[in-house]
Amino acid sequence: MPGRLQDKVAVVFGAGSVGPGWGNGKATAVLFAREGAHVVCVDFVPEAANETVSIIRGEGSLASAAICDVTSSDQVKNVVDDVVAKHGKIDVLHNNVGFATMGGPIELTEAEWHKTFDLNITGCFLACKHVLPRMLERRSGAIVNVSSIAAIRWTGYPYAAYYAAKAAVNNFTMGVALQYAKDGIRANAVMPGLMNTPLIHQQISGQYTNAEDMVRARDAACPMGRMGTGWDVAHAALFLASDEAAYITGVSLPVDGGLTCRAA
Repeated sequence: MPGRLQDKVAVVFGAGSVGPGWGNGKATAVLFAREGAHVVCVDFVPEAANETVSIIRGEGSLASAAICDVTSSDQVKNVVDDVVAKHGKIDVLHNNVGFATMGGPIELTEAEWHKTFDLNITGCFLACKHVLPRMLERRSGAIVNVSSIAAIRWTGYPYAAYYAAKAAVNNFTMGVALQYAKDGIRANAVMPGLMNTPLIHQQISGQYTNAEDMVRARDAACPMGRMGTGWDVAHAALFLASDEAAYITGVSLPVDGGLTCRAA
């Protein structure tokens, strides 16, 4: 049976992982490839991008690596131009780059505020800025942005810039979706809840006594009694990127084990 992304070209920004295991972007890139796409794995860290490419090629699927700082318009444009020159099109754009900085308005520096916005929302803007004209040429395309349930509620962590930036991702996605709905282009967001990925050990663990306490506390906070994984995000992203979601656009989909439904 053909895969759900058979013969499509997918560009995944943030396709590497910050540590051992499966982050959202890494899992999504591998799953897209398993479903028939040629995946361009874009990351700021060459080793991370190349690791994901090696996994995909090791499974007999198609992938290539690109190195990019998503906050640089020139670098993003160069990646997009190179993909189109080599493959003739971009069918799927997946924006996975994100970063959480702890602190409220008092604790955060202005530089930390701007960095959090640049990585979480400016990167989405720049990728769309350079990919959308290519999709418009073919009147076809699917964009999936990775947001967070932090866009719509308090998650227990004091990261004011992250809340604000992820809320911007949701509304940016909605605006793109409606502006280009008649052009054959869809845009949706995935909102992960409490996930067990390498990123939490880099960005969240300092809020706990140790990593084991962090995992136990986060598992207990979830209605299902466990955190989600990068694969849960990947499967949601695959659905939204595929033709199975052909009549879905402008949606911000929680992938959170029911957490946002809980009142307390």
